[in-house]
Amino acid sequence: MESMEMETKQATIDRQAGEAKGGCCGGVAAVKSASVMPAGGEEEIRDAVRRRYAAAAKQVATGVEQCPCGCADEISSGLYAEGETGGLPATAVQASLGCGNPVALAELRAGEVVLDLGSGGGLDVLLSARRVGPTGKAYGLDMTDEMLDLARRHQAESGVANAEFLKGQLEAVPLPDASVDVVLSNCVVNLSTDKDRVFAEAFRVLRPGGRLAIADILVEGEVPAVLRRAIELWSGCLAGALEVEECRGKLSAAGFVDVDIELTRVYGSEALGEEGERLFAELGIDPAAVPGRFASAFVRGRKPGSA
Repeated sequence: MESMEMETKQATIDRQAGEAKGGCCGGVAAVKSASVMPAGGEEEIRDAVRRRYAAAAKQVATGVEQCPCGCADEISSGLYAEGETGGLPATAVQASLGCGNPVALAELRAGEVVLDLGSGGGLDVLLSARRVGPTGKAYGLDMTDEMLDLARRHQAESGVANAEFLKGQLEAVPLPDASVDVVLSNCVVNLSTDKDRVFAEAFRVLRPGGRLAIADILVEGEVPAVLRRAIELWSGCLAGALEVEECRGKLSAAGFVDVDIELTRVYGSEALGEEGERLFAELGIDPAAVPGRFASAFVRGRKPGSA
């Protein structure tokens, strides 16, 4: 019965509707209709994510206002302290599609090497580069050419020399073993369909004693299976969110110790927006069963050993 329902819904899908809708690139508020992920649809999800964030980069480059994942004030406001982004291009802040401030979470020190997984427009990389100083370095990793171009433009405009942006995927980081002190990420791990591999790669590139500090969307308890298969909701931060204890378990399985998860903002029904509620109705999901289950979270971990 479930497979028949999925086929019926999939027959009426226009996956591009969410991307064509003006305004936000992340979250459900910009989504008009959703594609239901078929079995083995990981590459399809990756393509949807790439298209959405490519569109976001193009909008920023052309002066169209952006908003972070979720497109609600409760998600996007107050992520960076006043004055923290001073001296950086306004579009670097505008292109930041995160749900937290992992740079502050990581407590970076001078001389450290930092890697930002899913660096987007480069804001967290540039902030990290400033904090570690000229004896340190900050890498940004992204799979979207348009975001990489935007980040490099922001780097040039801000005059930050100790940063480098790399093309690649979270599941295959193009850096050697034990080459960085800190791994950051800002609302990107949820977009991966292989989070075990993401955490394994983060662990691999960290030096002994290295730190993981990410901000991401997590969920408490179970969510409807059909939501997990909605491609547009994967690229909008909800469908791919790990459950809190599942996240803890995956980090421990990857080898991390001192794992700590702190929920920072729990989202109510207002985070869905009118278009999100319409989408949930299309998928046959009661919105009342979902809000209050999703939250922004700070996630910390450490690779055993000493630097």
